[in-house]
Amino acid sequence: ITCPGVLLKDKQELYLNVFVLGQYSKTECVPAVFPLFFQERLVFEKEFTNIVDPGDLVKLLEFDTAVLELIQLVPPVGKVLATYEENTRDFLFPDPKLTHGRRGLEREVLMKRSPSFTGIAPKLRFSTISIISDSLLSLGRSHIQ
Repeated sequence: ITCPGVLLKDKQELYLNVFVLGQYSKTECVPAVFPLFFQERLVFEKEFTNIVDPGDLVKLLEFDTAVLELIQLVPPVGKVLATYEENTRDFLFPDPKLTHGRRGLEREVLMKRSPSFTGIAPKLRFSTISIISDSLLSLGRSHIQ
């Protein structure tokens, strides 16, 4: 996460909270100095039962929202500095016109800063890799995982 020219007045560490497919995960904490480097892989797995057509899965993901929050450990509960929201379909399967990184599609997006965050909006650089597999249940019904 980059944010040129911005110095944080609070010196407590920061982390990225990620909500995808109905699951939360967060990164390790990093020092409160931009640029912030989160060199982590977060894995989210979801099994969708009763879906046989990939088109139905796409529709389902379009109505779901992926949320990323940049949070600073300011007592008592932490302070959200910036957020990024996108429908889960576009988050997991971005436009094919984007450039390829070493490990999947590397993307850069601007986060929406909170009212308490002074300075320009932070730029988030990340990549996603999605794997869809189908399998058969013991009852003979198909589902996509």
